[in-house]
Amino acid sequence: MKHFKLTKESKVNANGGRLFRIKATVDSAHAKKGELGGFVESEENVSDNAWVFGNAMVYGDARVFGNARVYGDARVSDNARVFGNARVSDNALVYGDAWVSDNALVSDNARVSDNAWVYGDAWVSDNALVYGDARVSDNAWVYGNARVFGNARVSDNARVYGNALVSDNARVYGDARVYGDARVSGDAMTLNFKYNLTLTDNHIIYGCEIKTVEEWDKWLESKEVIETPRCHKDFKIIEMSLKLAIEYRKLNPIK
Repeated sequence: MKHFKLTKESKVNANGGRLFRIKATVDSAHAKKGELGGFVESEENVSDNAWVFGNAMVYGDARVFGNARVYGDARVSDNARVFGNARVSDNALVYGDAWVSDNALVSDNARVSDNAWVYGDAWVSDNALVYGDARVSDNAWVYGNARVFGNARVSDNARVYGNALVSDNARVYGDARVYGDARVSGDAMTLNFKYNLTLTDNHIIYGCEIKTVEEWDKWLESKEVIETPRCHKDFKIIEMSLKLAIEYRKLNPIK
């Protein structure tokens, strides 16, 4: 039995479809009997213990199910799927064939579209865009004005933010931080030394630090105190791997 019914209160969405506010018919995980929810196009849009709050809208062939919640002015449309304990809130949009699942959160003005999938405990927020066949998973965060698209993967505890772009077949994982105006694309190369080293088109990411080739050059020549003493054997590994990456980029500049 459905845990809600469609009321007579309705609105027309941007596509001209009529949506109806829902009302809880029984006590459920997220609503008490008689409580009003958001707007759906049909009863098929929401099932299980899922709930749509406030002025949020779910329409088209979109499905919100499991323990999922849609809040604020968020919209879930087309063939999108939101399930598990996932949450879509604020002005976020999930559309196309996108999936948001598990404990994932998509909030603020974020957009998840096409065949993208956000899952695990991942967060996509602010003005971030995740689209194409991209995946954001585990404890990864994508926020700010960042974009992740193509076949890109962002996972583990990685953070992508600022105006950063991660695209094509690039992989950002571990504790990596990609931010500012960094670009990680099909030309990205990841090596495994003491820490993950990723060579992007205009930056080198080593562990959770990201710098341009010139900045790493200066850093190696500096006397800056760091966690691993410069006289330690582990620093020799760091130094060697960075010098290799710097030399590679100088010999193979991005055109």
